Amino acid sequence: MVTSRWTAAPAQAATPRRRGAVLERAILDAALEQLSTVGWNGLTMEGVASGAQTGKAAVYRRWPSKEDLVADALQAGLPRLEAAPDLGDVREDLLALCRRMREAMYSRTGLALRSVVHECDSLQAERFYSVIVDGVVEPTVGHLRDVINRGVKRGEVRTDAANEYVYDAIPAMMMYRSKMCDSEWTDREIEEMVDQLMIPLLRPTKG
Repeated sequence: MVTSRWTAAPAQAATPRRRGAVLERAILDAALEQLSTVGWNGLTMEGVASGAQTGKAAVYRRWPSKEDLVADALQAGLPRLEAAPDLGDVREDLLALCRRMREAMYSRTGLALRSVVHECDSLQAERFYSVIVDGVVEPTVGHLRDVINRGVKRGEVRTDAANEYVYDAIPAMMMYRSKMCDSEWTDREIEEMVDQLMIPLLRPTKG
């Protein structure tokens, strides 16, 4: 049998049209991907729509501004919180917590958060303040508080070391050196920070 050259090519299967929560999840994922790769300044609503394989109108119907979209994307991308490490030793707990923080910092959501913190002006940053504080800062400080207070009860940490300045030390150091010194926080760097900064800061005084 001879096939005519005019025979129609097989029809390609149409891509199912996404709606509702499925489409919204795709848009939020695309926003996080853009934030983590091109940053706040490079993110556009058009780029997000392209990444989500939808039209720009579908994005604007749900989020009238870039700030609204990014705030929801960051909130949706925050990881589920785990309990603070409890390995029976304050040094080991701090090391485990710092490694967990490093993983979060270099995750897609972590990179997205850093682009917002580093690139937004002060007025824009106010839009994301509660997301960052409630979703990142407070849980991190809370875990450090748990680790240090358990150390106080075991006699590994002096009582007056359980204060807000000490709780802020590790997050502040990790963020500062990551941005200003381009540190990727290897296991060795984490151990040096814990051994040379935190343990002397926490250690009970003799005598």
